[in-house]
Amino acid sequence: MSLTTRQQEVLDFLKQNRRELGYMPSTRDIQRHFNFASQTAAMSHLRALEKKGAIVRAANKACGISFPEDMEREEIVDIPIYGNIAAGMAQDVEVEKDGCLSIDVTSLGVSGHSRTFALKVRGESMIDAHICDGDTVILEIKEPRRGDVVAALIDGETTLKRYVIEDGKAFLRAENDEFPDLVPVRELVIQGVLVALLRSAA
Repeated sequence: MSLTTRQQEVLDFLKQNRRELGYMPSTRDIQRHFNFASQTAAMSHLRALEKKGAIVRAANKACGISFPEDMEREEIVDIPIYGNIAAGMAQDVEVEKDGCLSIDVTSLGVSGHSRTFALKVRGESMIDAHICDGDTVILEIKEPRRGDVVAALIDGETTLKRYVIEDGKAFLRAENDEFPDLVPVRELVIQGVLVALLRSAA
């Protein structure tokens, strides 16, 4: 396998990003890192790397990029990252896909058929649960249990909080005494339950 200098740089960036941050960069990340004129240029380099066998791209996976050596590992799940979630006051969540995570099923503790997604944390309302600004949380779409950390839609806004039930009523509680409980006026919809946390490298 003979790569051009730029192809090797792109491959190194992919490996470094997954090693240090735990997930593959998006084509937008690649474009920004190398100052490409467009995401199309980033895609062209990925196609070239695929043709030369340096990466494996699977159209039926959320991430679509892995390395040949991954094929020898345990089952890999590709988890899309959907923007940011507030660990502060509730706010609208960003829904644009922003890269993905590729993680061994055994290390994640979920089955390969689980519906999972990831969000980047913004804010400090969950710091007493050791969830900090800049961390990435992995959530599974399933029924919550009392005490779970959840991504929740409360009265039209999304936030990351502790799921609490008291006197038969469900509400959200921060893990920081400076933040109040969030009691739904109209609706409380659990969008995902925390199953794993990736610490920010910062």
